[in-house]
Amino acid sequence: MVTEALPDSRSVTTGFWVGVGARDEAPAVAGASHFLEHLLFKGTDSRSAAQIAEAVDAVGGEMNAFTAQECTAYYTRLPAGQLVLGLDILCDVLWAPAFRLPEIEAERQVILEEIAMEEDTPDDRVITLLGEALFPGHPLGREVLGTRESIGAMTRENIVGFHDEWYRPANLVVAVAGAITHDEVVDGVSRRLAGIEGGAPPTREAPSAPPRPLDALKRRTEQAHLAIGVRALAKGDPDRAALAVANVVLGGGMSSRLFQSIREERGLAYSVYSYPASYSDCGALVIYAGTAPARLAEVHGLIQLELDRLLADGITDSELRVAKGYLEGSTVLGLEDSGGCMSRIGKAVLVHGDVIEVDEVLARYRAITRADVQRAIERVLGPGERTVAVVSPQSKKQVEATLRG
Repeated sequence: MVTEALPDSRSVTTGFWVGVGARDEAPAVAGASHFLEHLLFKGTDSRSAAQIAEAVDAVGGEMNAFTAQECTAYYTRLPAGQLVLGLDILCDVLWAPAFRLPEIEAERQVILEEIAMEEDTPDDRVITLLGEALFPGHPLGREVLGTRESIGAMTRENIVGFHDEWYRPANLVVAVAGAITHDEVVDGVSRRLAGIEGGAPPTREAPSAPPRPLDALKRRTEQAHLAIGVRALAKGDPDRAALAVANVVLGGGMSSRLFQSIREERGLAYSVYSYPASYSDCGALVIYAGTAPARLAEVHGLIQLELDRLLADGITDSELRVAKGYLEGSTVLGLEDSGGCMSRIGKAVLVHGDVIEVDEVLARYRAITRADVQRAIERVLGPGERTVAVVSPQSKKQVEATLRG
C-alpha cells in the first residue's frame, strides 16, 4: 500500500493495480485480463452494476479501469472525503464479483465489437501488426483485447479461474492520493481484505525469436499507415531516461525531427510521432505515420533517414535542452491532480517496488548528457534490422516493391 497525502486536494483517487496483464495469458485465454476489466464493474454479490454506477454518480465521481501488457488497474476519483466509498467499491468489485452468465455474455459481445472496431481502425491495427512482427510467437506481440476465437470460446470457468489465480493480495498494489492519511488507507484496506491470502506475481519469459523485417495488411483505406519499430530497453534499464530524451528529439513532440520534417516542411502526414514502450524484460521504440499511399516510400525513406542520422550524429545541445525541459515539464504537469499522483506512485511500486521522489526524477533528467543519449541510441538503433508494418490498399508484395523503390 502506497499513499501520497495532498492536504489541499479536493479529490481522492484510489487505484488497485493488479500485477497481471495480457502477456501473462495462455493462448486459450488470450484477452482474459481485459475481459475481467469489463466484468468486474458489472456487479458483485451485494451490488448490481447500476448500483455501483449510481453510487459514484451520486457524488460526481468517476470510475474506470484499463488493461496493459503487464498490469490491470482499477480506480475511482471521488470528491475529498469519499475514501470510504472508493475502498468499498473497489474491494467489492475485485474480490466479490458475481460473474453472472447474462453479464458475461453481454460483455463478450461488447469485446467482440471492440475487436471489430480495432480492426476497422487502421492506425491502431498497424501498431498491433508491428507488435506481432517485433515479438513473433510471444504474448507481447498479441493484442491486449484477445482474438475473436479466444473471446468467443472463453467460459465462465476460464474467467473465474484466471481471477482466482491472479487477483490476490500478494499480486496487488493499492495506491491512494488525496486528502488522506496513510494509516486510514492501511486500516481501511486491511479490514476489507481480511482473510484473503496467497498469490504471487506471474513468471515471465523474455522474447527469444528474432523480429520479422516486414508485415503488411491489405485494407481499403484512404491512407497508408506505416509503423517502424526496434526492440528497446526494459523498465529497469538505467538508460531508459536517456532514451526518453532521444525519443522527444525524434518524434515525441511538435518540435521533433519527424514532425518538422514530414509534417511541417513537406506536408506528407497529419499524424507522425514516436514513443518508447518498456516491459519488465524488454521494450520497443515505435514510429508511426499516416500518409497517402503514393507517398509511402517517401515517408518511409524520411523516417529511416532520421533514424540513421540520429544513430550517426546523435543530438545537438539545443535538442538536449528542449527535450529535458519537455520531460521535466510534462512530469510536473502530470501531477496537478490526485489522479496523476496516484498513477505515478502505483506504477512505481508495482514495477520497481519503491517510489522515487519527484525532485529526484527531475534531477535525473537534468543530469542526462549528450553522451548518455548517444549510448542509449546506439544500444537501441545499432544492433539490428528495423521492423516495418504497413496497413494500406496494397498487398504485401506491392508494399515490398514500393519500399524497395
